[in-house]
Amino acid sequence: MLNVKILAGLCLLACLAGCAFGQDEGELMARKRFLPGVGPGLRAVKRGPDGNYYVLSAPGSSASVFDSAGKLVKRVPAFDESKAPNPPALPAGITFGEDLDVDAQGTVYVADRGANAIKIWDKSGNQRLVVKINGPVSVAALPDGEFAVATVHEEHLVIVFDKNGRVAREFGDPETISERPEVNRFLNIGMMVTDGAGHLYYSFPYLPEATVRQYDRFGYAGQDIQYTGLEAWPAAQATRKEIERQEKRGDAPVFKRIMTAVGVEPGTGEVWMALGNNLLHFDKEGNRRGTYKIYTKEGARLEANTILIEPDRILIGSDPLGLYEFERPGKKSQQ
Repeated sequence: MLNVKILAGLCLLACLAGCAFGQDEGELMARKRFLPGVGPGLRAVKRGPDGNYYVLSAPGSSASVFDSAGKLVKRVPAFDESKAPNPPALPAGITFGEDLDVDAQGTVYVADRGANAIKIWDKSGNQRLVVKINGPVSVAALPDGEFAVATVHEEHLVIVFDKNGRVAREFGDPETISERPEVNRFLNIGMMVTDGAGHLYYSFPYLPEATVRQYDRFGYAGQDIQYTGLEAWPAAQATRKEIERQEKRGDAPVFKRIMTAVGVEPGTGEVWMALGNNLLHFDKEGNRRGTYKIYTKEGARLEANTILIEPDRILIGSDPLGLYEFERPGKKSQQ
């Protein structure tokens, strides 16, 4: 009886939330494929201050840079794979990149998990710095040449380095879900993005309830944006059962992502989460504004792993399907 009452209450809350905040629901079909040469191994796409698109795929020895028309203009670091020996001997290249970011000066940051390092190149493609760190999975550029790193091993969620590669500060306490420390650390592995005001958004893709936490650049936490709708309950319960099962087994933890991608609109701080081919839109106060199923132009499900929010469109990437352009939901009604 208690479970029935709880379920009924959740239904009522979900209904009231939808009415109060005017949620949009429906399907989004891609307008077109963007950068057709990008596909298997896609890890990240960012737009630089030069208007070019910086794309990281793995495995690969360099990041690719395309202009707005989709033409390949350079690689970072500069490297012609067709003329390289097999295998290429490039200690300065990328071994296995997990994430990429570009700052306002055009500096490129790559979390190279294969090399246990953050590798940094200036806007001309010259390597500026290599910072050794065990198991980096995400990197985000901050103002004044600082950069934030998330790893699979460190005590805190975020380590911030200064422009010279020295540790400036650490912050973020992991969520305690399990009694096993190694399970907790796996569940707290994160993805990071920033907005135009220098805020850092740390997402928890493995937690039962998909969560994005906002920090300022100095580590002071703001609000949590969390997906707790009734439709999220089955996946959350399944994850909790899997956590209990892996706690009892005692072997190395391995979990499936709940949240597969996150994007933030630079000007407003609005958050977009992807849970497989479900795209969720939250305003800056954390209210859910829309829920959409996303598909390629041909109608295939698009399982997102990277999101880039632009003023007039959304770019959503998937490994192995590639990168697709979508019209911004609600854009016409706002004009």
